[in-house]
Amino acid sequence: MKFAKWTFILAGVYGLLLLTPMLFLEQRLSQDSPPPITHPEYFYGFLLVTLAWQVSFLVIGMDPVRYRPLMLLAGLLEKFPYSLAVITLFALGRVSQVVLGLGVVDLVLGALFVAAYFRSKQ
Repeated sequence: MKFAKWTFILAGVYGLLLLTPMLFLEQRLSQDSPPPITHPEYFYGFLLVTLAWQVSFLVIGMDPVRYRPLMLLAGLLEKFPYSLAVITLFALGRVSQVVLGLGVVDLVLGALFVAAYFRSKQ
């Protein structure tokens, strides 16, 4: 269970550190990555839902045995869809290499979540 514990705790901490500052950067992101954000409800909605998942990763990491069923869902519902969307958008020339890199990190984390699920088989 150590693998599952550390995988989820590290993923949660990484996500919180990466995403929380974005709550205060709407204007800066609009300037640095045009076009400007025109639907802030989508921007903040995405961030807050994603932050909620980061907290759930920490909860899973604190008690992997109890929350084992959520491990697979975390990969399949939170990590893989974003990764696949980013990879597709990059292939279409619609996102930058930086965004692709973040998508690949999520893909790796999703794979680690699935591995944690199978390694923690009871």
